[in-house]
Amino acid sequence: MEIRNIAIIAHVDHGKTTLTDALMHQTGMSADDATMDSNALEKERGITIYSKNTSVFYKDSKINIVDTPGHADFSSEVERILRSIDCVLLLVDAQEGPMPQTKFVLKKSLELGLKPIVVINKIDKPAARPTEVVEMVYELFLDLGATDTQLDFPVIYAASKQGFAKRELTDESDNLEPLLDLIMTHVPPASSPEATAKPLLAQPFNLAYDNFLGRCAICRVYEGKIKAAQNVYIENMDGNTRSRKVTKLFTYKGIGRTEVTEAEAGDIVMVAGLPDIFIGETIAEKADQAPLPAIKIDEPTIALNFLVNNSPFAGKEGKYVTNRQIKERLEKELEVNVGLKIDFTETSYYRVFGRGELHIAILLENLRREGFELQVSQPQVIIKEVDGVKVEPYEEVTIDIPEALSGVVIEKVSKRRGQMTDFKTHNGQSRITFSVPTRGLLGYRNEFIVDTRGEGILCAQVLGFQPYAGDIESSELGSMVSMMTGKALAFALWNLQERGVLYISPNTEVYEGMVIGNVAKGNDLSVNPIKGKQLTNVRASGSDEAIQLVPPVPITIEVGLGIMNEDEYLEITPKSVRLRKQYLTEIDRQRAKRVEKK
Repeated sequence: MEIRNIAIIAHVDHGKTTLTDALMHQTGMSADDATMDSNALEKERGITIYSKNTSVFYKDSKINIVDTPGHADFSSEVERILRSIDCVLLLVDAQEGPMPQTKFVLKKSLELGLKPIVVINKIDKPAARPTEVVEMVYELFLDLGATDTQLDFPVIYAASKQGFAKRELTDESDNLEPLLDLIMTHVPPASSPEATAKPLLAQPFNLAYDNFLGRCAICRVYEGKIKAAQNVYIENMDGNTRSRKVTKLFTYKGIGRTEVTEAEAGDIVMVAGLPDIFIGETIAEKADQAPLPAIKIDEPTIALNFLVNNSPFAGKEGKYVTNRQIKERLEKELEVNVGLKIDFTETSYYRVFGRGELHIAILLENLRREGFELQVSQPQVIIKEVDGVKVEPYEEVTIDIPEALSGVVIEKVSKRRGQMTDFKTHNGQSRITFSVPTRGLLGYRNEFIVDTRGEGILCAQVLGFQPYAGDIESSELGSMVSMMTGKALAFALWNLQERGVLYISPNTEVYEGMVIGNVAKGNDLSVNPIKGKQLTNVRASGSDEAIQLVPPVPITIEVGLGIMNEDEYLEITPKSVRLRKQYLTEIDRQRAKRVEKK
């Protein structure tokens, strides 16, 4: 049976998972309600976070499909996948056109010499402009230095939600067979008798866990055959070799897996029995075989500290609260999360390096759902020296907003050292592209939503390290800090809401040093949120006013990471997310400030 390996890549929300689901349904590989986004967080947010494998059978051939994330913070998931496949389906929204992540994933695939198939998706949208978008994609290929053969890419038009694809816009179609036929003709078979005859050579590009089998490696078999009960050699990046035995072998069929006794070159398999395998290592039949090239991942851009929660409410809600438990969980995360780096040298905290705020927020959300309780410091951009020059990460930011709002956005981004590189308008919508230091973007997304009244779309992709931009004007708000421990009362909050925006509602348990809101004036303000109304038995005019509270802005992990100040921690437990000062009492905070000045 011929095997073809493809990955579906695109910007976030351009329809990758919807297309994969439709391909599985139409080839009879899954039920109508099955979906690739199986993780609870993926279902809630409507985005793909982890790369996943599936396969469909069409015309006596097996097509292995890898569904990849579209968000820039999870681009490391895409980078490691591209090495294991032979072609990519590049999905582009027929209305939005190429977006930042489209550019990023296409650049990576072109560098590996892949010849993409371009799918203009969502042609059923009322504002779709497929012909224009094809021209925009062609320009993008030229900008990224595509070769002549890569520029000769096939184009197909699709509406993955409706489940149809067609080679020409004028064609009639009610299914995805034109796309499957194009894959069969354009994608070369992954297997050949010559490759199968060679000694085994495979490389894991993902890891999985099974309660019974333990750690499993998801591999592409490049040469030879891999068999159950076979002794193999694993070579790591440093050239060290160790011997292991394959206990079980699985191939993918739809979203399920099937146990097999052997798999040959070209297939994608899940291997059990290699408890210490890592992504990018080489699995070989002989100890002296040359290893496959290592999988390279772009560097992290932000860093923050993970600490044991030491607030007055510590240990009340979490199941795992100790330093050792947090360390063990982070070590386990390193095995599968290749975009993450962690420095374990300090004993009081762990320095975690990630690809962006969302990348870190998803990790923290998973930890709290598993029962962990911890606190984190403010995310800081990684600044380093290269050839004696101070450099920092920059991002290309693409903003889609109504034309009338472009002035306020340009002003705000410019203050954060953003340089405008492109400005286009279409049907009353503006698309503005900036080059911005990552420092300038930290905390801006929440401000952007308010400024654009929720009508704007902000997308970013890392450009790499560039010369340091200098000081950035920060619009830090002051914090409204509780100076008492107890239960917040509506009367106290009613008086405090005039000073700024509140983060808590009445009856919320607070402690001294907890941040309960912000102050517009910029300086921290110590307040008493548990102060009740002075009651007397004498009625007077005006003393019985109705208390009207403005709804609070609840603190989520992403909001907290964006708005927290340098002297604060974000406390994360299974039930609560709280902002707090590092030093809880006013005296300790003043003392710490005096020490800093010295």
